Amino acid sequence: MSEPVSIQWFPGHMAKTRRLMTESLPLIDGVAEIIDARIPVSSRNPELDAIIKDKPRIVLMNKADIADENANKKWIAFFKAQEIEALPVDCKTGKGLSGFSDKVNAVMGDRLKKFKEKGMTGRTLRLMVVGIPNVGKSSFINRMARSGKAKVADRPGVTRGTQWFSIGKGIELMDTAGVLWPKFDDPAVGERLAFTGAVKDVVADTELLSIRLLELMNKHHAENLEQRYKITLSPDMQGFEILEQIGRKRGMLISGGEVDTERASVTVLDEFRGGKLGRITLELPEDA
Repeated sequence: MSEPVSIQWFPGHMAKTRRLMTESLPLIDGVAEIIDARIPVSSRNPELDAIIKDKPRIVLMNKADIADENANKKWIAFFKAQEIEALPVDCKTGKGLSGFSDKVNAVMGDRLKKFKEKGMTGRTLRLMVVGIPNVGKSSFINRMARSGKAKVADRPGVTRGTQWFSIGKGIELMDTAGVLWPKFDDPAVGERLAFTGAVKDVVADTELLSIRLLELMNKHHAENLEQRYKITLSPDMQGFEILEQIGRKRGMLISGGEVDTERASVTVLDEFRGGKLGRITLELPEDA
């Protein structure tokens, strides 16, 4: 099997977003952290704990509908053991989000009790929505705000441009841009982020990336590839060979009968990201 593709990506605007999150901390009661259910480790920003400190947190496992169902259950149990409430959801369709408000009230129980003791019954709970790029924050905000309908004015003391949304049931959400961290110490983390589209394709070699993904899938999910592309695999097959098979089967040929591997690579990555290769989870709790 080939080596993981080395990827690093931290544009300047992400540093600005980190500062904004820190500045906004006094205004929020808790955090809604959105992760990718297919890569629950790689899609969690390791700097987040230091940023949000002791604020209560809810983890939304987005794209749970295209992650392995048994793996989802394992991850929910894993987070629960760490005293973190996790909710499997599909932010695009809204599946699972009906339980969000109840989960917020359960996690914020101590804070709500303090509000009541101070005579602040009915005080709005304010949550910061955080996550890596392309993980589904916008879909989540749009889906939840649809029920509340209201965009709230900027809070005083916060950098101009911060957006707040009321979602009803006494909850407001603060939107933030997607943030990675300056350096991926483990090359496999950057690679998995690229597989799922959290890192822009222009940063990585699409062909190498698809070859790596195909090798990993041939090792753990060969039947998915065989069913989707109507090809026959063997355990020792190299990623490039699989890519050529797929391209040839799909008729992606250029002059001389050569396979257009660039086009085939884009197809493989797009179909993985869209869940067309089956329900696949690339990280399990026992590997964490």
